[in-house]
Amino acid sequence: MDVLVIEDEELAVRKLTKLLQDVDNSIRIVGTAASVRASVQWLQNNATPDLILMDIELADGQSFEIFEQTPVESPVIFTTSYDEYALRAFKVNSIDYLLKPIKRHELEASLEKHRKLRNPAEPETGGRMAIDALVQQLRQQIQPAEYRKRFLVKHLSQWMPVEVADIAYFYSEEGVSLFRTRTNQKFSVDYTLDELEAMLDPLQFFRANRQFIVDINCVQQIHPYFNNKLKLTLKPAPEEEVLVSRERATEFKKWMGK
Repeated sequence: MDVLVIEDEELAVRKLTKLLQDVDNSIRIVGTAASVRASVQWLQNNATPDLILMDIELADGQSFEIFEQTPVESPVIFTTSYDEYALRAFKVNSIDYLLKPIKRHELEASLEKHRKLRNPAEPETGGRMAIDALVQQLRQQIQPAEYRKRFLVKHLSQWMPVEVADIAYFYSEEGVSLFRTRTNQKFSVDYTLDELEAMLDPLQFFRANRQFIVDINCVQQIHPYFNNKLKLTLKPAPEEEVLVSRERATEFKKWMGK
């Protein structure tokens, strides 16, 4: 199967290429493109690939613009960090929609879906039935999530509620999860950072690294750092440096600019 990868982060291209070939070593990456312009040029000058994996946010715009500038005959699996585009993605040849970071089992399922859609003879997979099922799946995927509004924490000998809107950041310290409020109060919570990340609105909170989840309004300054990392100045100031890895730096800047 010939696959075109449209993605503007070089590291993400390498990771996705490796993941694709680990899943199916018969897959051949026939090209890559990092922008809307480069994607249009590639599609106009090369044979139609069997499948396109396409990031939505590209260096010079959203990949939906590609479909406005040139015919796209291949089925598309969209990849992105944000789930707000799902139904729009489906309307332009999308057979699936994967949220980053892409997990192997989800990619395998998408490729299997692509295989079955190419073979309508397989029961209950081709034609209108498969399309309707995909629409329903995407609708469910973008239903507004119920995120935590407050946490109940222990303070002295009492329990008290703290509104999520009053929290500046969550962090881990010696295996314990804590958070600081905007007024610099410190509380512990009985959840891991992975669990907290799933509870919090991703438009408001970002997992900067393994130790910190930061609120968008507590980020005061963003500094370039060694090896393409970012160093954050937060308010209130934490007791240690908060760095965003180079792998997440581009995603973080997109998040801050939304």
